[in-house]
Amino acid sequence: MGENAATKNNRNHHHHHHQVCDFSIEMLPQSVSKGFDSFDDDGRLKRTGTLWTASAHIITAVIGSGVLSLAWAIAQLGWIAGPAVMFLFSFVSYYTSCLLSDCYRTSDPVSGKRNYTYMDSVRSILGGAKVKACGFIQYFNLFGIAIGYTIAASISMMAIKRSNCFHESNGENLCHMSSTPYMIIFGVAEILLSQIPDFDQIWWLSIVAAVMSFTYSSIGLGLGIAQVAVNGSFKGSLTGISIGAVTETQKIWRSCQALGDIAFAYSFSVILIEIQDTVRSPPSEAKTMKKATFLSTAVTTTFYMLCGCMGYAAFGDAAPGNLLTGFGFYNPFWLLDIANAAIVIHLVGAYQVYCQPMFAFIEKQAAQRWPDSEFVAKEIKIPVPGLGQYKMNLFRLVWRTIFVTLTTVISMLLPFFNDVVGILGALGFWPLTVYFPVEMYIKQKQIPKWSTRWVCLQVLSMACLVISVMAAAGSIAGVMLDLKSYRPFKTSY
Repeated sequence: MGENAATKNNRNHHHHHHQVCDFSIEMLPQSVSKGFDSFDDDGRLKRTGTLWTASAHIITAVIGSGVLSLAWAIAQLGWIAGPAVMFLFSFVSYYTSCLLSDCYRTSDPVSGKRNYTYMDSVRSILGGAKVKACGFIQYFNLFGIAIGYTIAASISMMAIKRSNCFHESNGENLCHMSSTPYMIIFGVAEILLSQIPDFDQIWWLSIVAAVMSFTYSSIGLGLGIAQVAVNGSFKGSLTGISIGAVTETQKIWRSCQALGDIAFAYSFSVILIEIQDTVRSPPSEAKTMKKATFLSTAVTTTFYMLCGCMGYAAFGDAAPGNLLTGFGFYNPFWLLDIANAAIVIHLVGAYQVYCQPMFAFIEKQAAQRWPDSEFVAKEIKIPVPGLGQYKMNLFRLVWRTIFVTLTTVISMLLPFFNDVVGILGALGFWPLTVYFPVEMYIKQKQIPKWSTRWVCLQVLSMACLVISVMAAAGSIAGVMLDLKSYRPFKTSY
């Protein structure tokens, strides 16, 4: 206890100390203080982000293709467990994000050293082998997201083609087709976009993506409501899909997989610190971030509940794995086309937003390892008429192209949207959303072992681990089942 009190005093002492400094700066004549104004305490340009921009970023990142598998997930769990599990996940995400936002600055929430990325936080607070583990999981997760997005985008392109073909033949032709060519188209587009060196400059992309995700989610929601109106009643049952429609073991696996799908829909902790790094202070970044997390979690949960529950109400146990392309809706076919086009545009952008940190990481590693190699370090300037010059770097060109090609090929080999999403949700959820934030928070706030607070946090962590393992098992079982009835490159929907 004595030690704790001492550190508290120390900390208070620090606070006063800082306030004195700040005060003296404000006392200086205007002309002098101007210099301090345009930079933050770490010498970087002043951050301008607010509660609203931070919330917008989170919402953009979260409301992705996760929305589309929610009706299916709720159909596996039923009217009681489905919404309950969604509330559970949203609460856990919100709570652990609050813990994480206290880890943006090491040791002191107001004046501690800043961490610019999730890995920086882990490095400066936990250190050691955990940093490597965190990095591996994070980049593996990003790699997986790239695959998931490629599958989703190709399914949506295919759905546009199919709904038009279906419409032209007045519903006589079922229009089976292969997803492979569409994956190749998506892959080529991403190879081109990946050559843009610094993607973070393109902030408008985030806005376009946000608008698109609202567009297709709202269309899905609207169609669900319309379908419920046509049916005249809510479909679905309290316990989800009935045993008989699926076997008992399948019911268990699919319920587990549904957990993974819902977890994937909430996985934004990976980019939380990066978003917090755009926020201005005072008030302290952590305070703003907690409000932003609350706001965005509330918005996304409401939205998810509406989309998922309406989809389930419209289709009952037959809810398709991907709401807009499972051909639950034929009729306003132009509306479906708009929604699917919006998904494709959103995913093209989101793919880059998620992959660019990975590109940057590998390129930095390469530059450190082979600083003298022309292949890695040399920037070749190519004049582009009307745009100035494009800096071409051979290593970047080759490595990014290989990366995109690899994700595209894997997508062609495993084109199962729900299962892939379930695996990703399961793998990313526990380590990144729960384990590291909890560990860092305990270390940061020096919570003594076996105190009530410590025990509660550990119980939370263990419970989430169990859920993650279940979800991963369910999804892997799903992939195994899909592979039995599937031949590579020949698949058609």
